Amino acid sequence: MLNRRSLITNGSTAAFGAMALAAVAGGTAEAAPAGYSPWTPLPDPSVTPVPNPPFAKDLTMQERRNLETFDELDFDVFSHQKWARLGESHARNIRVHWPDGHYTDGIDKHVEDLKALFVWAPDTRVESHYLRVANGGLSAVAGVMKGTFTRPMPDGKGGFIAPTGRRYAVNMATVGLWNRRGTMDEEFLFWDNQTFFSQIGLG
Repeated sequence: MLNRRSLITNGSTAAFGAMALAAVAGGTAEAAPAGYSPWTPLPDPSVTPVPNPPFAKDLTMQERRNLETFDELDFDVFSHQKWARLGESHARNIRVHWPDGHYTDGIDKHVEDLKALFVWAPDTRVESHYLRVANGGLSAVAGVMKGTFTRPMPDGKGGFIAPTGRRYAVNMATVGLWNRRGTMDEEFLFWDNQTFFSQIGLG
């Protein structure tokens, strides 16, 4: 069993990599989709669609439930802005770590931050999880977040940045620490902000 706290304190990027490798070694990584070898690199999923792989057969009930909840969270709750359902996957006092290094506490603040993504890109969505790994109460998914910069973006200073009409598609990953109630106590979000801002014309 992995010590999830020791992984997190040794660095978030290293934590994700170590957990993924351990899951593969332990047999809990997802089976590769048809046509792909697990030892052959996938194309860049942000530009070449990669099918969602099936769930691994040797997942525990908890591990499978957590990964299924991740799918539901991204494909339905997040993509369709069903914020009243966020409590199905997030604890009330959840701590969320963002790609720029800051974190927030509490589900209400997290909902507020997620809503902000849709102000300037109302078609924001996650449609695929091309990688799913789980080990006990620690799980992670990698997918693609897409959207289009079609509405004014608040600049944080009382003004707005004019929309560029540019589309974005960035690889992202979410690492979750789950409690016995089946919700996340802590969540880590990863994507490349430089690529993100460049794609929407602000880089």
